[in-house]
Amino acid sequence: MFDFKSVADACVKCGKCIPDCTIYKISGDEVHSPRGFIELLGAYQKGQLELDKQMKNVFESCFLCTHCVNVCPSSLPTDEIIEEVRADIAKTFGIAWYKRLFFYLLKHRNMMNFFSACGALLSPLLFKEIRGGGGLVPRFPLPFIAKRVIPKSYHKSFLEKYPEEILSSNSKKTARRVAIFIGCLSNYNYVSVGDSLLSILDTLGIDVFLAKSQQCCGAPAYFTGDKETVFKLIEKNLIYFESFIDSVEAVLIPEATCAAMILHDWQRIIKDKPELQEKMQKITAKFTMASQWLYAHTHLHAILASKKKQDKIITYHDPCHARKVLKIFQEPRFLIQQNYSIQEMSDPNSCCGFGGITMQTEKYEYAHKVGENKALMIKESGAEIVSAECNACRMQLNNAMHQSGVKVLFVHPLELIADAIKDNEHG
Repeated sequence: MFDFKSVADACVKCGKCIPDCTIYKISGDEVHSPRGFIELLGAYQKGQLELDKQMKNVFESCFLCTHCVNVCPSSLPTDEIIEEVRADIAKTFGIAWYKRLFFYLLKHRNMMNFFSACGALLSPLLFKEIRGGGGLVPRFPLPFIAKRVIPKSYHKSFLEKYPEEILSSNSKKTARRVAIFIGCLSNYNYVSVGDSLLSILDTLGIDVFLAKSQQCCGAPAYFTGDKETVFKLIEKNLIYFESFIDSVEAVLIPEATCAAMILHDWQRIIKDKPELQEKMQKITAKFTMASQWLYAHTHLHAILASKKKQDKIITYHDPCHARKVLKIFQEPRFLIQQNYSIQEMSDPNSCCGFGGITMQTEKYEYAHKVGENKALMIKESGAEIVSAECNACRMQLNNAMHQSGVKVLFVHPLELIADAIKDNEHG
């Protein structure tokens, strides 16, 4: 068990975390705040507090945005203790059937492919696409969805669209080879992100191994407390990636949440499993966010700088898992700025309000309020496009902008870069 008491004792209650806390900003209740969470968990470990439905409700209200960790003078791991107590909550109260079904599909890729394809076939009957391909909205009143935007499914996932080995068509190729860890949202719902990454790598003359037997990183299950599912997914991924990791220069991840899960959370999750530690160290040393690797290890910026400027203004949203966990925020901006003008919103570092599967289902009112604030920032920036290297943010922001009447498109940084290259080549 995580030592909640030691974290509670280390907290000096200075309150520096309070103004930055995503849930406190909308609840105004210090129970829903980092030092409130810490104090309650200390009492829980001491046996002074029962893990009842009221406490379940409190501990599931955290967005896990890690603002508090970044501003805490002692860097107390509030996010880690919340994630740990959610495993206790899952054991005590169980996991809702629809979450268990979703996690089952995450562990069984073939079944996920089948249901995704079914969704793509049936969705036109129930949903219509909103402006700019930002997602789907119901044609008729549907329970639990109402006016919410949902991402589109495709007949073929990204991993199903292409062969496993993709050789660059560039005649000036340098015999470099990378793999891609695509992430579930890019695989099933926003496949143009993977298409764009392949296009960029082809321009750079880099071969790609698509790693078709990869599994989900486990983030949805982990943030819900389903540790059993997480362990299975990590173990499968480690065994699979070990089989070819020496043959690739890097494994590129276009999703902030997947990258943070692999590079930050996996280490903690398997700390008590020494048989997996060595594998993980070897494998994750080559995992990196796509923008970070393209910025640091290729001449992409020079290619982009040689192209004409695009007549579009971008505002950039910093995903919590990219900026606050992995400290990645300058790299995507630098690449985008080669061809586009960036107009920063008032607080690009504030959480979009996605918060995970529980927040999106059982506590949607919180996600809606945070998203509403972010949509207003995007509107006030005056930009035509909002971008972020995270498709969970994309789903949340598309929904927030649709409900707030904000007519701004979301475009992933890799899509912007690929479009800039293509427009110039065809221009």
